[in-house]
Amino acid sequence: MNFQDKALCKLRTITTFLVLDKNRALWQQEILKASDFCLRLSAQFSEHNYQVQSIRIVTNAFSEYLDTTNVETAKQDLQFIRSLLNEIKSDGLRIRFAIGEAKTAHEITLLPELIKEFGDLCNACVNIPIDDFMVLNKPLIDASVKAVEQIAQITERGEGNFNFTVNFNCQPLIPYFPASYHDSALGNRYVVGFETPDLLVKVLSDFNQSEHGLSAQQTLNQQQILMSQALKYHVSQVAKIIEKFENNSEQNQFLFSGIDSSAAPSKDCASMVDVYKQLGVPFFGASGTVEASALLTRVFKSITELPLVGFSGLMLAVTEDRGLAQGTIDSDYDIRSLLTYSAVCGIGLDTVPIPGDTAPEKIAALMADTGTMAFRLNKPLTVRLFPVPGLKVGDLTQFESDDLCNCAVLAVP
Repeated sequence: MNFQDKALCKLRTITTFLVLDKNRALWQQEILKASDFCLRLSAQFSEHNYQVQSIRIVTNAFSEYLDTTNVETAKQDLQFIRSLLNEIKSDGLRIRFAIGEAKTAHEITLLPELIKEFGDLCNACVNIPIDDFMVLNKPLIDASVKAVEQIAQITERGEGNFNFTVNFNCQPLIPYFPASYHDSALGNRYVVGFETPDLLVKVLSDFNQSEHGLSAQQTLNQQQILMSQALKYHVSQVAKIIEKFENNSEQNQFLFSGIDSSAAPSKDCASMVDVYKQLGVPFFGASGTVEASALLTRVFKSITELPLVGFSGLMLAVTEDRGLAQGTIDSDYDIRSLLTYSAVCGIGLDTVPIPGDTAPEKIAALMADTGTMAFRLNKPLTVRLFPVPGLKVGDLTQFESDDLCNCAVLAVP
């Protein structure tokens, strides 16, 4: 198997961004238009042996189309949308739906019950702004903390927090959930997101097994070059497929906006920990992790064949990556470590399990630390925490979701 093998590079998602308004009569037409587009493009990728794992639909801010008077009115509208989504013949592809961002404290209060009721068809985020003094919006952070706590209490094992994140300095058109949101002024768009840990491990493993006789510095340089070349190869192939698809489509109602080149690990591919080990780091969290993280980020940012959107960086999702999950059990790293690595890479604190009785003030402070880094370093970062009811530091989670790995609960410093 060489790095050109398309089985090494999966497409995590084709994500469409559409605009809905209060006219309920148009929702079916718009949602079907988005799903049909995704399915047609997915078929094109499949013809060229690229596996598409999911199709995703993201809307503008949900207050612009749902009746947000109260939880019940919002539920009625989402029930209608769920019925529309359930009618889609997706050929076995997973369909995920994001209702966009919550903009006010009132809208945030609606999310726990909506996520409990609709789960993966109700992914949502909050974008926390800063003021002229570079101070984060504290009321929105506090409202978000309350939502995280409530979701933890009313969903099984607190798993509902998989569908909610708090964004800092994030722009629209992120293809990965639940940080995705859309700005209605942009009109209908689409983005492709990658999953490439298998590719990175293959490239590094082949290199390390060869007799190259290079110095440590030369080795890192060559590893970076080889990973970039491999990723660029597959991006160029995807670009050709997209160009052909658009040239052959008479009515393309979605504008291509770019790709998110993030590795986006999952339970079903190699762990990012394996990538770090191939780069010479004994374990994720050991000395050298920061250097390797920065190197990997440079690889993801090196793409020029297509526009980069979203994170396009190193993703360290604790409970979605088997190796990172095991690292919590082995006490290889902690929350402070994850924040440190976010300075040179990453998406912040993603799917991090914490004690169920963590004080809200500590969660708010953790969000504020992450947000401060995001704006100070001018990079997108998110916080997606899992306060697990009844569990203390070091306890092992008992998640049942197909998306989540079980790991040890981390302390909030």
